[in-house]
Amino acid sequence: MQRLCFHTGPGSGFGGRHPPPVCTVPVCGSEHRGQEGLVGDCLLGVTAGSHDTMTYCLNKRSPISHSQSWLLQLLGKLLPCVTRPMVLKWSVTQALDVTEQLDVGVRYLDLRVAHVPEGSRRNLHFVHFVYTTALVEDTLTEISEWLERHPREVVILACRGFEGLTEELHEYLVACVRNIFGHMLCPRGEVPTLRQLWARGQQVLLSYEDERTLSRHRELWPGLPYWWADQAKPTELVRYLEHMKSCGRPGGLFVAGINLTENLEYVLVHPAGSLRKMTLPHLAYLTAWVREQSPGPGARCTNVIAGDFVGADSFISDVIRLNEKLLPC
Repeated sequence: MQRLCFHTGPGSGFGGRHPPPVCTVPVCGSEHRGQEGLVGDCLLGVTAGSHDTMTYCLNKRSPISHSQSWLLQLLGKLLPCVTRPMVLKWSVTQALDVTEQLDVGVRYLDLRVAHVPEGSRRNLHFVHFVYTTALVEDTLTEISEWLERHPREVVILACRGFEGLTEELHEYLVACVRNIFGHMLCPRGEVPTLRQLWARGQQVLLSYEDERTLSRHRELWPGLPYWWADQAKPTELVRYLEHMKSCGRPGGLFVAGINLTENLEYVLVHPAGSLRKMTLPHLAYLTAWVREQSPGPGARCTNVIAGDFVGADSFISDVIRLNEKLLPC
C-alpha cells in the first residue's frame, strides 16, 4: 500500500508556534473529493477554501455595511440605484452557493458575521461591503444538513468580523452553533487526526475570532491566521505570499489567500469593471502558483489555500492534487 505523509499541526491547536510533527498514514479511499486532503491518521495536507464564502447572496437591495465610510453610506441612501449596484460589483467574490461549494470540494468556509441594525434584535447576516440576504442560522443549518449526508467529511468554519455584535449576540451565535451542530463540533484542544474525528462523529472545527467569547467556550478554536495581500495585481499578490513563506509559516493551521483586492485607483480606471472581471483573467496565473506549493510541515509549506470564484477553474482540484507530492513517504 502506498503511504502518505501529512502533518498534524501543533499540540496547542490553531495558530500555535511549535513545529508540527510528521506522521505516516495509509492512503485511504474517500467518499468525496474534498476528503482527499484529509486522510487517516493526520488532519490535513493542503485544503481548499473559499474567501468571503457567503457573497453569492448579495443583491442590489442589500444595505451597505455600517462599517463603511459615512460618505458611501450616505450615497447608498441618496442614490441607491447608482451606488448599490456599483458597490455590489466589487463585493461579490463567489458564484456558487454554500452547498455547491462543499460539493465541489471546498472544506474551509470564510464566514464574516454581522448584525444588521435595521433588522430584529437578533438579525444575524453575513457581510462584505453590503449585507447578505442569507441569515446565519439558516446557513449553518444548510452546512449541518450537508454534513449529515456526508458523515466522513470534515470542514473548518472560520467565523470572523462580527460587525455590530454585542456580547449578548456573541452568546446567541454560540448557542446557535451548539444547537445546530451539536455532537459534530470538535472541542478545542490538540489538533485531532481525521481518524479520531471519524471515531467521535465530529465533523466541524469552528474558529472564532473574538477572544472573550473564545475563552468562555471550549467548542471554539482560535482564529486562523489569514495571509491577505491586499493587492490588485496578481504579481504583487504572489510576491506577498512568497515573502510570507520566506518569513516562516505559523505553527498551526493557517490560510494563504489568493484573492485579489481592488483599490480606489483600480475602480476609477475600470468604471465598467467588477471583482469577477478583475479576477477571472488571472486565475490561470494564480493557480499556476498553487500548483507549485508543497504540503507538509516545512517552513515554506502551505496549509489552507482560499480563493475567489471557486469552481470557475481547476483551483480546487489543483489544491487537492498537491497532497500527491507527499508520495512516497
